[in-house]
Amino acid sequence: MKRQKIRKTLIFTSFLLFPVTIYYMSPYLIIMAGLEGIISGSFVMFVSLFLSSLFLGRAFCGWLCPAGGLCESCTAINDKRVKGRKRFWLKYFIWAPWVIIVALSFFSHSGPIRLDVLYMTHNGISVAEPGAYIIYLGILALFVIPAFIIGKRATCHYICWMAPFMIIGTAIKNRFRYPSLHLESDKEKCSSCNACERKCLMSLPVNEMVQKGIMNNSECILCGECVDACPRKAIEFRFRYTNKSSESHSIP
Repeated sequence: MKRQKIRKTLIFTSFLLFPVTIYYMSPYLIIMAGLEGIISGSFVMFVSLFLSSLFLGRAFCGWLCPAGGLCESCTAINDKRVKGRKRFWLKYFIWAPWVIIVALSFFSHSGPIRLDVLYMTHNGISVAEPGAYIIYLGILALFVIPAFIIGKRATCHYICWMAPFMIIGTAIKNRFRYPSLHLESDKEKCSSCNACERKCLMSLPVNEMVQKGIMNNSECILCGECVDACPRKAIEFRFRYTNKSSESHSIP
């Protein structure tokens, strides 16, 4: 499908640019900047991800995330579905303390707060010297090793420190049901061929979601693989809520 070619081009290009952008997704830099009373580029990035998720859900993860592009490249070695959905909450043990530390770092600074989007970068480039490559390679290993051992986008499920922001934003949009990007299904069209489930990058029970008419899932990254894989067009992208499959309930 043309849509998937576009998506894969975007996300792989994002991965190629990761040496430039990695510091803009660094929780460590937010803390360091906060202690100096600085709103860094990474702080702006995380706020932007939350705000965008209020209308686009986790589409960033499926279309633009550089780490996501790396993980998808790893499926050439291990394309197994990730099991153990009950352990997906592990990422919150990383996220919650970090958010608290960020808040404390800003509260501990008594002076004025200023904005420096290029904080700790070299003219906007994150990895611009040999020493920075050690950090860069360590981050790559954090995503590659789980993908090799466990399966598709394992780090996205268990470790990602950016996902909770977008999961919260997605929960808000699903709760209030205002116009936003989401999936809808028509189980009458479904033949239960499971093509959607086999293609799902996040190893979700897509066929079960279609049969129940509940397409909202906190781990869904709106990549559209299931939409384009369905031979009977039982799953579609929508921006307005129009049928029962868009109920605000979700499958964890």
